[in-house]
Amino acid sequence: MLANVEKCSRHLLVFDKSNFSCARSRHRQHVQAHHYNYRVSILIPECGVMPSAVTAVSRTLGDYYLVKQLPLHEILEPEFINKFVRKGFLYALSYNTRIDQDNCAAVLPTGKLILSVDKDTYEELGLEGQPSTYSHKTTVRYNVTVDLGTAAFVPGEKRYNRVMWALKEKKPLTFDFLMSWHPSGEEEATLPSYFTKYQCKVYQPTVSTRILNATDCPVLLSHELKGKQSEFCSSQEFLDWLGAVFNNIDCNNQADSFLSTYCCPWPSTIMDKACLCTISGFIIPEGINLLLDQLRVYFEEPKLAQWVSMTVHGFADSPVSWGESEHGYHKGGENFYNFVLFSNQDYWLHMAVGTHSGCPP
Repeated sequence: MLANVEKCSRHLLVFDKSNFSCARSRHRQHVQAHHYNYRVSILIPECGVMPSAVTAVSRTLGDYYLVKQLPLHEILEPEFINKFVRKGFLYALSYNTRIDQDNCAAVLPTGKLILSVDKDTYEELGLEGQPSTYSHKTTVRYNVTVDLGTAAFVPGEKRYNRVMWALKEKKPLTFDFLMSWHPSGEEEATLPSYFTKYQCKVYQPTVSTRILNATDCPVLLSHELKGKQSEFCSSQEFLDWLGAVFNNIDCNNQADSFLSTYCCPWPSTIMDKACLCTISGFIIPEGINLLLDQLRVYFEEPKLAQWVSMTVHGFADSPVSWGESEHGYHKGGENFYNFVLFSNQDYWLHMAVGTHSGCPP
């Protein structure tokens, strides 16, 4: 047991501090670059009910779809590319596939198809790719990228014909796909109307709310973060506390007979009430930016709370984390980011991934 603890892999945590009104703030770009999200958790201290405007946005984040047993070559068809890839932002992610064991696929809103495949599949496909950055001494996985949106990716062109032949005849791949489409204009096409030959079920994100009472909470000031001359909690300590709150863990343990204990970082205070809202589903960045905008508006009127938090959890088995950066599941599959919004429009941004992932931007 001790040996396993010693081998626990490290993770990567990037911290950014800025103000929403700053011209150089990149908060929207960071949100937009994190394509695949399954949960958003919003914590508002000193609040007994979730603001109606935030609730309204959370219930209108849009439908998403689960398409069962979809042959991958269907996504390469010119009709599909013209309707969905080139006329909006398509998000597609293979469902119930494990990034460390199975073949996985994703279509980014930039129009790129990302394949993460094992060595045997890669050799059978015969497509150009790159060894996974996080393979062992012997390469066991490969990544293949196909730009579906480029004007040259059409029937008759060498690249198109080669990819279509590989995925339709040489090595057909079939996945269950989670999909969401954000059209760039007023489009009448819908994913269910296109995939009539396959089982395509529509879902909406689910929303749940929990009220916390008399909870220990670290004291946060937007300009104070633990360092050489500060006594306030560090970004890592705050994330640890936030995780304890999300999982309903007691933050006031005493060192009695327990092997390990956890206490709220010091200095701390007591939140009389706090509202925790959890949104679960296949949530695209456009909806998350709407939630972020609404939380910024929350402080336009005086509030007892000086900050609110929004945590966005990415899929552990997504082939990418931010942008096209490779995401490799090892032990924890970390893939999330967290905003702490302050009443003066300052914000903290934490971005975390596992060791076997590309560093967040």
